[in-house]
Amino acid sequence: MALGLAELLSRQVERIGAFRPLVAGGDTPDPILTLLTERYRVELPVDELHGATYAEATALVTNGRREELISAIVARYREVERRCPAVVVVGSDFADGDGAGPRELAFNARLAIEFGSVVVPVVDGFDQPPEAVAAAMRGAYHDLADLGATVVAVVANRVPGPMTLPELPVPAYAIPEVPTVSAPTVAEVATALDATRLAGDRAALDRDVLDYVVGAAHVPTLLEHLTDGALVITPGDRADLLVAAGAAHVAGQVSLAGLVLTLGEQPDPRAMRLVERMNTGLAVLSVTSDSYDTVEASSRIEGRPSTANPRKVEAALGAFERCVDTDDLAARLRVTRSARVTPLMFENDLIDRARARRRRLVLPEGAEERILRAAEVLLRRGVAELTLLGRPDEIARRTRELGVDVGDAQLVDPAASEWRDEFAAAYAELRAHRGMTPELAHDIVAQPNYFGTMMVQAGRADGMVSGATHTTAATIRPAFEIIRTVPGVSVASSVFFMLLADRVLVYGDCAVNPDPDAAQLADIALSSADTAARFGIEPRVAMLSYSTGSSGAGADVEKVAAATELVRKRRPELLVEGPIQYDAAIDPQVAATKLPDSPVAGRATVFIFPDLNTGNNTYKAVQRSAGAVAVGPVMQGLRRPVNDLSRGATVPDIVNTVAITAIQAAAEASE
Repeated sequence: MALGLAELLSRQVERIGAFRPLVAGGDTPDPILTLLTERYRVELPVDELHGATYAEATALVTNGRREELISAIVARYREVERRCPAVVVVGSDFADGDGAGPRELAFNARLAIEFGSVVVPVVDGFDQPPEAVAAAMRGAYHDLADLGATVVAVVANRVPGPMTLPELPVPAYAIPEVPTVSAPTVAEVATALDATRLAGDRAALDRDVLDYVVGAAHVPTLLEHLTDGALVITPGDRADLLVAAGAAHVAGQVSLAGLVLTLGEQPDPRAMRLVERMNTGLAVLSVTSDSYDTVEASSRIEGRPSTANPRKVEAALGAFERCVDTDDLAARLRVTRSARVTPLMFENDLIDRARARRRRLVLPEGAEERILRAAEVLLRRGVAELTLLGRPDEIARRTRELGVDVGDAQLVDPAASEWRDEFAAAYAELRAHRGMTPELAHDIVAQPNYFGTMMVQAGRADGMVSGATHTTAATIRPAFEIIRTVPGVSVASSVFFMLLADRVLVYGDCAVNPDPDAAQLADIALSSADTAARFGIEPRVAMLSYSTGSSGAGADVEKVAAATELVRKRRPELLVEGPIQYDAAIDPQVAATKLPDSPVAGRATVFIFPDLNTGNNTYKAVQRSAGAVAVGPVMQGLRRPVNDLSRGATVPDIVNTVAITAIQAAAEASE
């Protein structure tokens, strides 16, 4: 719930804070505060984000100094509030406290009133019958309202199944139990058991443990009891069970979490060599305790979402966003949206906008690790419906090895697809003027990028994202051949969204056209302005040159001047300036000297570079020197969205690019 609310606020303000009235104290920082400060870049020390410890609170209340406690907590909160436009306050969790601290609901209600904050009470639905959960939701609302708190919604968290929500004056929501959120990872189990790792890499340790299976019987009995996500616990001398479990995992019968060998017995080296050659991707751990004690200790371990385990964070956010009307709740929080746009605000807004109008996108590199990890995030967050291209058995093998879940994605093998003949005939007709034959087309459309592009052309996908392993040319050439440019646009081009600390700029073209002429440069400017507007950036276009106004001469300056005039003729209402130097376009003080009457100078949001050499080097210089986040390249000017990834793209880069593509597809569907 804290993550979900922080995510909503981070889309509206440039900086959020986090606060807990009471924390356990001790050497370990509060895990919720740590997660919020790391994920949302809260620029305050964690030890300044709480009011008091439970021990301090208990001592004050016991001595009749309750009001002193309230005053101290409020004073600490005000210090955070003064430095943050919005603050997520995670109410005291009395179950975490010890002693006779202030346990009544009135404590949190009083603090909410003193803070001037609205309240979202969270009811624990774990292992509770629906009737009891509904009654608790009604009670929470009425108790808080009677105490004078302003309740904006009531949420039941971790409910076991569907339930009838109570009718209240405010929205009521139920979030189901998501096992992967609270499940420990193999690494957390290994740490808790002080285990020795015999096999498995970091990815193997990141797998979620959803169940425990003790192996003590014969192989057939073990196989009957294996479940997805199970950690198999068996004596170290049971080589038969070790090999059988590994084989069941590799064969796809089950997707295990890992294996723990007990009693300090080292497995037979021959069995371990066989398991390693099977490439199970599983961790094999060794502990000195027996199987009973190992299971008992393991079952007490509960995982927590953290920035070190982003999969749990995304699973938690996905559950929140599926079950809560985030638009309505955001409006009820009454936060004034900031005029500044930070990278986090922009990225979260992408996710939000893509979720609002979900599209189906195709990812041709379906078995690539980064694509699979990004696909899991995208599916959990509901960003888009996905089609992954590749052999289903190969994709299934890779997901087992990586421990990721892409079960909601459509898997299509281009070589074996029933669409191949249809696509080949259509491609042969499209390229007949270039001598394309049906036989050659049949081979070409089996290539993932061509097959994915044909899916977009045929309406079986709304857009495509590729390039994690393919070159830019291999990604966009099929789009140029099949999808082609928008009527009236002579050239497809690209932009980068440059996410600076307090704003987002648009750079074009930095990836596609080496040396556009004046007409092409005008098309790039118009396409870039449209892209900026589509993503909520008011387009003020700077046509860049080494000269500002009429201060310089030469063919390069004349090209930019001609392009600027073409833009003005074709779109008189668009704010455009050129030729203009970068400093005059970005810096109000320089602009006041060089072009004092320009509505663009010093305030430009869209920067059009005269050639690829200038654009590519400039975006990389700003990215590396100014610490900007570069999102792109984002293709524009095509009739359907196809976007290219850098081969060094990270999982967040892929998530952002897919979200952008989904937004482009939704916009084109409504035009």
